[in-house]
Amino acid sequence: MAVDYDSKSYFEKMQQYWNTANYLSVGQLFLRANPLLKKPLTSKDVKVKPIGHWGTIASQNFVYTHLNRVINKYDLNMFYIEGSGHGGQVMVSNSYMDGSYSEIYPKISQDEAGMARLFKQFSFPGGIASHAAPETPGSIHEGGELGYSLSHGVGAIFDNPDVIAAVEIGDGESETGPLAGSWMSSKFINPVTDGAVLPIINLNGYKIANPTVLARMTDEDITKYFEGMGWKPRFVETNMPYGTDQMETHEKLAKVMDASIEEIKAIQKNARENQTAETATEPKWPMIIFRSPKGWTGPKKNAEGLPIEGSFRAHQVPIPLSANDMGTADEFVEWMKSYKPEESFDENGTLKPYLRELAPKGNKRMSTNPITNGGIDPKPLDLPDYRDYALDIKTPGATENEDMVVWSEWLRDVTKRNPNNFRGFGPDETWSNRLWHLFDVTRRQWMPNINPPYDEYMAHYGRLIDSQLSEHQDEGWLEGYTLTGRHGFFATYEAFGRVVDSMLTQYFKWLRKASELEWRNKYPALNFIDSSTVFQQDHNGYTHQDPGMITHLSEKKPEFIREYFPADANTLLAVGNEAFDSYERINLITTSKHPRPQWFNIDEASNLVKNGLGYIDWASTDNGEEPDVVMASAGVESTLETLAAISILHKRFPEMKIRYINVVDLLKLRNPELDPRGISDKEFDQLFTKDKPVVFAFHGFEDIIRTIFFDRHNKNVHVHGYRENGDITTPFDMRVLNQLDRFNLSKEVVSDIPEYALKGTGFIQDMNNMLDKHDHYIREYGTDLPEVENWKWEPLRKPAKK
Repeated sequence: MAVDYDSKSYFEKMQQYWNTANYLSVGQLFLRANPLLKKPLTSKDVKVKPIGHWGTIASQNFVYTHLNRVINKYDLNMFYIEGSGHGGQVMVSNSYMDGSYSEIYPKISQDEAGMARLFKQFSFPGGIASHAAPETPGSIHEGGELGYSLSHGVGAIFDNPDVIAAVEIGDGESETGPLAGSWMSSKFINPVTDGAVLPIINLNGYKIANPTVLARMTDEDITKYFEGMGWKPRFVETNMPYGTDQMETHEKLAKVMDASIEEIKAIQKNARENQTAETATEPKWPMIIFRSPKGWTGPKKNAEGLPIEGSFRAHQVPIPLSANDMGTADEFVEWMKSYKPEESFDENGTLKPYLRELAPKGNKRMSTNPITNGGIDPKPLDLPDYRDYALDIKTPGATENEDMVVWSEWLRDVTKRNPNNFRGFGPDETWSNRLWHLFDVTRRQWMPNINPPYDEYMAHYGRLIDSQLSEHQDEGWLEGYTLTGRHGFFATYEAFGRVVDSMLTQYFKWLRKASELEWRNKYPALNFIDSSTVFQQDHNGYTHQDPGMITHLSEKKPEFIREYFPADANTLLAVGNEAFDSYERINLITTSKHPRPQWFNIDEASNLVKNGLGYIDWASTDNGEEPDVVMASAGVESTLETLAAISILHKRFPEMKIRYINVVDLLKLRNPELDPRGISDKEFDQLFTKDKPVVFAFHGFEDIIRTIFFDRHNKNVHVHGYRENGDITTPFDMRVLNQLDRFNLSKEVVSDIPEYALKGTGFIQDMNNMLDKHDHYIREYGTDLPEVENWKWEPLRKPAKK
């Protein structure tokens, strides 16, 4: 028998379905026992400290109920993103009602005992979070950090043409910079190859303690704003007074949702039948603005007679009920019974069949849509053999090339071999970062008009999206893309990678918690490329100098973080292959785009990446004996300056026994007690000795290296890294300012070896003279010394073994 999704009887069932979701959501907030209130409420039934949020719950449950309806009516492939912060009950309650929660967590059964466990676990020690966390079925978006819901939704529907992301957005979230910027997503969604997002602004009027900006705007002004951003808004407002019976509101939202879904389908049908991906035009996508009171259906006033429903007072726990304060117990019971639980559950506490039939079935449920658990049809990347792109390095340093240009040849072919599940993202920096060969096979995806010859490498369809100058947006797109089973990278200037520090923190937290859940599938690695680095910012100056992402990510759980410092193109190729083939990680790759000497043949580079670091024979003079000093480097310029320092020292002190270690995978240096991948004390001592001076040239802030050596035998380490000294100056002077240059490194070595303290006095003076010469030269000529610019590595004349 066909279902009439527009009938009064269907809406009446939806009304009670909504009541049920609200009942379950309030119960999670307050109760730990007696879930159906069959007995008089006692303090033992109530949590000692109810924690959570109420303000957006009823309106989200209303929207979710209507999304179920359109999924059933139009047979949609749809999932839900909860943008409002800390409304975790919504997705838990609705997945419990559609049965999926109990399928995943059998102890949370579909009966009174299971409901009691459902209630108790919420925001409770040993339980679940108060937001849509990895533990929540159907979630790809952590609701505790505001601003990224729409970006995540758009990232998820790229290359998923049949998927609709229903993105609920709080009006408080709408005020964040990232969310405001994400409305430009409409300019990048291709209706032929991509799916669609349906943004739904939950306009309830208040944040934690203040009104929201959008709520004080007229519908006319809101319409102008969103139409200008490429959207077609439709408004729905709840009926007054605000009660639980909202049949007219059901009818209004149903009509608006139907119109929005039909418009999405019409846009896609027209594009797919009459256009190609390359000729598709920019549509006006529908969106919904749902006006409802904050704390809808909840307590109306507090003890002082001030309004709760419809005010900021409904934001968190709206009444002061707790096990230690039962003064509002009667009010709470009345509130719960207003949802008519007797019409929802039978005597066993099981949802009645007439309500269960309203939920979509199988994977049509938003809680079980495969896109929310690692993707619809996830595939590993088909990677070309990186060795085929290697530079032929016969003599270290004799060849000069640009690492990112060479790497982009490999990326070009990764793109060709993975036409539907690989994308690059970035904030208008792909060309500047010299990933030039990507443009051999793709263009930047951009749906507005294109004006050649003023615009270049732009098209309505492309595998690269870097035309919006928003790190938040680009990172959010990549996160949504990888969380739904696809692969990609984010390439940006090193200093501005810091803009998305908090996003990467939240993403790491997601990875960590998801890895603890057996039912969660694995996610492809998120690859973050830092270029235009601190030691090459010769024109932008101090503002563009910050390698702090290295420190930031190194503080996270080591299983999920890799930090790579390829010193040349071949090492970058090997790193890229390792990173792009990995899962359940954030890979930070710090690399160079400028012409640089090339040091390692592809076998050397591969071994360095495989082992994380290695002894470099051709740059060492210890002949396998106990060295006088260990010199180590991690990073492009750090390696260049260390090798130059070794050359200077060897010419002046040919008898000095120098051991050189190149580090690519920095965190492999950590103690295995802190990082399971770390090398043992024995291996560490073999490389760095137990007591010889170690001069470590490092690309980032120095504390990381000191921390690494803290619990090793050898504490005799002298780190030269970024010391927060910068200016608009020459590249080499950036190193001088931070004492990462060859002259200061050479001075450090001579000062650190006791037997050279006296005989090295003249040498130190010579190095100081060179630094003075450098300082005067750059201020007169505006470029670096010829001795620096033209320096070439010369093979070392090693002393014979004793």
